[in-house]
Amino acid sequence: METALEIDLLTLFPGMAEGYLEESMLGRALKRGLLTANVHDIRGWATGKHKVTDDRPFGGGAGMVMKPEPLFAAIESVKRYDSTVIYMAPDGEKLTRELAKELSTEKHLVLLSGHYEGIDQRVRDSLVDREISIGDYVLTNGTIAACVVVDSLSRYIPGVLGEEKSLTQDSFTDSLLTFPQFTRPAEFRGMHVPEVLLSGNHAEIEAWRLAQRKEKTKTKRPDIISPDSDNEPSN
Repeated sequence: METALEIDLLTLFPGMAEGYLEESMLGRALKRGLLTANVHDIRGWATGKHKVTDDRPFGGGAGMVMKPEPLFAAIESVKRYDSTVIYMAPDGEKLTRELAKELSTEKHLVLLSGHYEGIDQRVRDSLVDREISIGDYVLTNGTIAACVVVDSLSRYIPGVLGEEKSLTQDSFTDSLLTFPQFTRPAEFRGMHVPEVLLSGNHAEIEAWRLAQRKEKTKTKRPDIISPDSDNEPSN
């Protein structure tokens, strides 16, 4: 049996990560052993009475920078020969569906969550393999960003999704957004579910869904339409 992906998440706020990882589909996947995620408090590698993990930046500045000593110690403590060390950074490569799928095939990921104005550059230069951003905005710290990476890649691990077909219907699959969803009742406050969805004709339903995906993408996210695919999903 193939070894499940193992993840070590390093953060100053372990409670944020533990709460996120314990819930919903991701929590069930961890309980079933489809992947492993260990959360570590970086302060555990800090020295001194007060376990200080940050200091003023050389050259001046308003914010603080995470010190290299506890970060080197933390990463080196969990890193293995087959590890990929990822720093969650606003200036990193953008997290995409393709990147999440790629990461799901790794053996061991070390996710480093920064805080304050970031981390000492020597950590990035010496120990970090990849730097990833979840969007063009800044969070108070990288813990939730690291959890987003775990969440997004977990969907590509066999058995995590309740219905594997949902992967082919997700937004951004085949450069298209997902189609509108409806459930019971068929009529609510004068609003009706499209008749085609009640027809039982699966071919017509699939054609309607594809048309809806194309129209939604054209209207809301024309920037993601692949120029050479004619917006046609692959089989």
